[in-house]
Amino acid sequence: MSQRRAELVSRGEEWSRAGWRAHLPGVTDPGAYAARLGAETIPALAAGSARRRGDRLAVAVDGAAVTHGRLDADSARVAAWLAGRIDPGDRVLLAAGTSLEFLRCYLGAWRAGAVVVLANPVGTAAEFGHLVSDSGARLAFADPGPAERLGPMLPVAGAGDLAAMTAWARGPARPGPGPDDTALIAYTSGTTGRPKGVPLTHAELAVSIRSAMAAWRWSADDVLVHALPLFHQHGLGGVHATLIAGSRAHLLSRFSVAGLVAAVAEAGASVLFGVPTIYQALAEAEAETRAGAGAEGLRALRLAVCGSAPLSPELAGRLPGILGRLPLVRYGTTETGLDVSNPVADPHGDTVGLPLPGVLARIWSGETEAPDGADGEIQLRGPQVFRGYWHDPEATAAAFTPDGWFRTGDIGAVDPGSGHLVIRGRIKELIITGGMNVYPREVETVLERHPSVAEAAVAGVPHQRWGERVTAWVVLRPGQRLDEPGLVEHTRAALSPYKCPKRVFALDGLPRNALGKVLRSELAAGNWPDD
Repeated sequence: MSQRRAELVSRGEEWSRAGWRAHLPGVTDPGAYAARLGAETIPALAAGSARRRGDRLAVAVDGAAVTHGRLDADSARVAAWLAGRIDPGDRVLLAAGTSLEFLRCYLGAWRAGAVVVLANPVGTAAEFGHLVSDSGARLAFADPGPAERLGPMLPVAGAGDLAAMTAWARGPARPGPGPDDTALIAYTSGTTGRPKGVPLTHAELAVSIRSAMAAWRWSADDVLVHALPLFHQHGLGGVHATLIAGSRAHLLSRFSVAGLVAAVAEAGASVLFGVPTIYQALAEAEAETRAGAGAEGLRALRLAVCGSAPLSPELAGRLPGILGRLPLVRYGTTETGLDVSNPVADPHGDTVGLPLPGVLARIWSGETEAPDGADGEIQLRGPQVFRGYWHDPEATAAAFTPDGWFRTGDIGAVDPGSGHLVIRGRIKELIITGGMNVYPREVETVLERHPSVAEAAVAGVPHQRWGERVTAWVVLRPGQRLDEPGLVEHTRAALSPYKCPKRVFALDGLPRNALGKVLRSELAAGNWPDD
């Protein structure tokens, strides 16, 4: 590495280490502290919680509850059942909704040395076929619907068939997995191609969540509530934290404003996990929420974490009136876990914060590091970063820089005033119109400031003359009508002419994935009139 490149890298490291100190002000050496977080696996830490707090409630799903001790014993029985069917390192696909059975099968597979393949239970037969063939899964745990689609492909056990598994359990338990063993394979969303498998080791998972827990001051006294799916790491990470700390979690298998607010109040929640669509729903029901019995519970939260999709400044400004505080916005990827978070002591609604302990981050533009305030690709290193895609050396080579940094594909900048990271958007979502670059999120943020707009999405639609035409889709607030010329004029007051949308269309709702990310590619691929 040249001296110039070493100097540039060290600038990113200096910013990252300053972030570590901000998150852990009482720790003398945050880097050394973070390096130790992967020495123990999540199943081993969960077993320790079961020994210390076996009679304490661990997780409740829709009111059905299990203690730390019982969950540990049940997962051991599932592991014993699996021991006669798979070898350590074999892949076990898990396609089920949020339930206690999901958790028993998930933890039991880990204890048997299996690699869990996470699958959205609403997947089609074709989508399941790709996951099974690509991962080489030997067996699946599934709910009845996905079990029917998976049945022709591999042996399937019902996720709720714990009694049968217990009856078959025989023999001594296997040694638990080690930190360097692969824990799970998560698949990318596949919005720009076929989903790629992301293998994550037990150490990478442990470092990711334990670093965030330290920064967020997570303790055994915390009570988590969320309505996020467990087949994605956002929802699953909350369970990991609960099992590690010996704390409590109350989960909902389906989201509704009334159900979430009631769960927060009844559980005496201290932590809420959500995505912007959930917080948007809370804001839209603000009058109902403030008047309901659960309003006091929401305002009693010590922490409301927001991630998986951008939080608009307009929504961030409304949430303190409901939650009593700004949500703690954080940033991460499938390949790297949790990477950046607003500090607990000083959250900002318009940034994703500072690198978490152990995470090295830099903003790279071309062959140089971007100066503060300038845009570039967010690149990451650290013990939480995966080592490469599942059986895909070409994709792995493209995903890392020659000096070993993971290329997130996200564009960001370090705000000179706060020193926090600001996300601009995805490189692949960049609109090039007439040779000029437009980041969709910049335009969306302006549109969402208009009083008639609840949500906005922007994408490039192919155009013969300009290459791509900046196009917007909006969800209007109740009682509002689309004023296309007025919305275009609204953007012209804040943006250069080439960034302003040439057309604006109204939709009842934006297409999103299970975690609330807008599927801009679906919008751009539609048949939209040109005039």
